[in-house]
Amino acid sequence: MSSFTEADLPVDVHHGEMITLADGTTVRFESNGEAKDIMVNDGFAPACTLFPGNDFVVETGDGNYQITCEFGDVMHIKKI
Repeated sequence: MSSFTEADLPVDVHHGEMITLADGTTVRFESNGEAKDIMVNDGFAPACTLFPGNDFVVETGDGNYQITCEFGDVMHIKKI
């Protein structure tokens, strides 16, 4: 499994990969058809389900991060 860090931002994260943000928060996703279940940290319950064209903001002590998804097997994440 590939892993990214905040130094890689902005980054495209594919299925099976994850990103670890500056404060240790991890973000990954599981595909659910065209929707993406966004998982924050070690939980198995999604923090949200994103459909293509929608976004979600992960708030941490070190800043906010915008997650967007498309029809492909990828989630885009950037610091805002």
